[in-house]
Amino acid sequence: MQKKEIINMDELDPRFKYQITAQPGGEHIMKCVQCATCSSGCPVAFVSEKFNPRRIIRMAILGLKDKVLKEDFVWYCAACYTCSERCPQDVRIPDLMSAIRNIAVKEGCIHPAYKEQGRLIGEMGRLYEVTDFEN
Repeated sequence: MQKKEIINMDELDPRFKYQITAQPGGEHIMKCVQCATCSSGCPVAFVSEKFNPRRIIRMAILGLKDKVLKEDFVWYCAACYTCSERCPQDVRIPDLMSAIRNIAVKEGCIHPAYKEQGRLIGEMGRLYEVTDFEN
């Protein structure tokens, strides 16, 4: 059974959902009716209970901006579009996750794995060093 979270009203940003809708890919967030079709078909949600598209959308609409941007779950989306194919409201969740990630980056909340990838590409021009063996 999942632990219930208490929401502190002082932590809510009611403008967050509008910030998302202003981003390319985030336009459809308000169409979500919380039916859970996205979460039930998501292969990532199947292996990681941290990633739950329905929960992320709900948190964003409620205005839990800091929690949504600072947690790493928005970076888990595999963009397989299974959820989009099944969504009865055409929310386009992979595009929505991309919009949220773009906001996170603008606000300095970048997942450490992406920072490391950027560092490696900047230093070596690729994600891994090519040794004499591979060359």
